[in-house]
Amino acid sequence: MSKDDKSAGGILSDAMQNVSALVRNEVDLARAEISENVTRAGVALGLIGASAIVALVALNVLVAAIVAALTEAGLDAGWAALIVGALLGVLAYVLLNKGTNDLKLSSLAPTRTVKNVRRDAAAVKDAYDDK
Repeated sequence: MSKDDKSAGGILSDAMQNVSALVRNEVDLARAEISENVTRAGVALGLIGASAIVALVALNVLVAAIVAALTEAGLDAGWAALIVGALLGVLAYVLLNKGTNDLKLSSLAPTRTVKNVRRDAAAVKDAYDDK
């Protein structure tokens, strides 16, 4: 075996170790990013659940307000209940929108990992194209 063969083998061995370490690092990054996104999805689902509860309360209050408004013919108690019900309805709408926006599939994708993998692939390609 000549000295050149040995150094080429060493270079190949180093390259394989570097690629292996790079793949492990990217897998770790993807795992961390997916975990972070799943946590965000859990919070979004919690917001959607909270909005459903608030919406049910709002519906109950609105129904009570309508009943009070009809039976009492405009007394303050009925209108006050109507205002409270409307405000709870607005709150439910805001929570639902926030939850559904946070749950969109594009926000769950591991975008940093994809960007890093593309960058690393380009770097490896450039390194082997130069040889």
